[in-house]
Amino acid sequence: MSIFKTLGLSQAIVDSLTDLGYEQPTEIQKIAIPQILGSKNDLKAFAQTGTGKTAAFSLPILEQIDSDNKNTQAIILSPTRELAIQIANNINEFSTNLKSLKTIAVYGGANIEEQIRPLKRGVQIVVGTPGRTLDLIKRRVLNLESIQWLVLDEADEMLNMGFKEELDNILEKTPKSKQTLLFSATFPKEVEAIARNYMNNPTEVSAGQKNVGADNVEHEFFQVSERNRYPALKRIADVNPDIYSIVFCRTRRETKEVAEKLIEDGYNADALHGDLSQAQRDLVMQKFRNKNLQILVATDVAARGLDVNDLTHVINYKLPDQTENYTHRSGRTGRAGKKGISVAIITSKERNKLKPIERKIKKNFVQKQVPNGKEICEIQLFKLIDKIHDIEVNEKEIKDYLPDIYEKLHELDRDELIKRFVSIEFNSFLSYYQDARDLNNNDAPGGDRKRPGDESLVRFYINQGKMDDLTPARLIGLINECLKKRDVEIGQIEILKSFSFFEIDKDFTKDVLEKMNEAQFNNRSVIVEVTAKPKGRSNKRSSKGFGRKNTSEKRNDDFKPNRKKPVSGGRRRRR
Repeated sequence: MSIFKTLGLSQAIVDSLTDLGYEQPTEIQKIAIPQILGSKNDLKAFAQTGTGKTAAFSLPILEQIDSDNKNTQAIILSPTRELAIQIANNINEFSTNLKSLKTIAVYGGANIEEQIRPLKRGVQIVVGTPGRTLDLIKRRVLNLESIQWLVLDEADEMLNMGFKEELDNILEKTPKSKQTLLFSATFPKEVEAIARNYMNNPTEVSAGQKNVGADNVEHEFFQVSERNRYPALKRIADVNPDIYSIVFCRTRRETKEVAEKLIEDGYNADALHGDLSQAQRDLVMQKFRNKNLQILVATDVAARGLDVNDLTHVINYKLPDQTENYTHRSGRTGRAGKKGISVAIITSKERNKLKPIERKIKKNFVQKQVPNGKEICEIQLFKLIDKIHDIEVNEKEIKDYLPDIYEKLHELDRDELIKRFVSIEFNSFLSYYQDARDLNNNDAPGGDRKRPGDESLVRFYINQGKMDDLTPARLIGLINECLKKRDVEIGQIEILKSFSFFEIDKDFTKDVLEKMNEAQFNNRSVIVEVTAKPKGRSNKRSSKGFGRKNTSEKRNDDFKPNRKKPVSGGRRRRR
């Protein structure tokens, strides 16, 4: 008997799973499927990314849904278009033997009329992004009267992307009698708040510990100078010839620059960032999923909901501002029982950022030395030898050319032939790394020079801080809500006691001043002003910033708001 059968699933669904090659349920599936089938209680479920959450919530819904009733009975919310499409595809595969059941993915960036038509004909399961789902509800196209299940998948990701307002609206409009299923890889305060406000005495289940890293992922760091960050990335790629990796950068600009450098240097790479059209994004993702690309360079926002199997490495070209984001990044490798490696490239001044991550993931980083030229050449040489040894010879096609080939090479003996064939590709690595310098000497004079601040980012003061319950995640959400954009380049964030600082792409300066000065946060008017960047630092956190104890809030060089002219929309409003 199938193990899935013992979980309470019907033979029709079990047969679909068997045809798809599903043999053993994952830990979260073993826990969640019987719970959802056997109880109408709301459910809070923790499981790392890539542990089979989609099947954990969709299979019990498919088991109970009335496929003869054309009304929408389940809504599944996900943070991105890609994840919504993937979930809908998975459900269609699971329900192959449920002939009357219809599932649709709805998301922004696509023709809404083409999504409205099937909804009017009748769809039992709707998988959507919060923005488009809410739009369809407001248009009264998505009818909520028959909703029995509401699933929040990757709830932490949705909140990090600034979807709180949309989630609140959707949750308020759905029937109170529904069963709410909340699945998340991490449970920050904002996710817990949603559970408190919109769930009724939820049962909590967990496949692993909350907010910790996946067991199959090893965590390594390479300490280099700032100017050696990119050369170190290249050596990490070269010493792993079979690398299949996502390289995470902090900003769109950095993502473009790193990807362009890798392509120019001959690496099989491309970029994924907010400036790409949906068609361009789909093309890049298709190439990466088909493994026509080995390295994808991406921002956190662009990679939301990205689901790719068999990644060997996740490389943090720059560490993220939020510890939870590191957990999401590293969780993209080491899936389905396979081993994965999460790499951080840091400078000596960034080493203290590893400690809070280690506390969160319950694992220690292992320091590795950036490989030298000799190590890389040796690995590449034997990779080439293996390639020659394993190549399949097409006797039929090559035989007509062999006499001429033998004639041209008849003066060369066996040893000489081997040397020459190996040297064809090996010479390029040998010449490149022949006099390669040691990148690990990050404490050498001039090794980590201070550099001018990034002129593409503008620094702002905001009159909200820890006293107002402001966190980096909530600040990013506020920015997204005010600007109505989710791909704005955000730099450093410093949360202090009663005020804070943040950096944003200079192209959005006017929008920030106009929109954020019209906003409120925790029933208090928001005031945002342009301020000078701190002297003597380049894009590094203040010692009073996130993750450090705030000992003083004296307005010194860290705070010099531009008060020469009135700032548009910047006056304090009457309460």
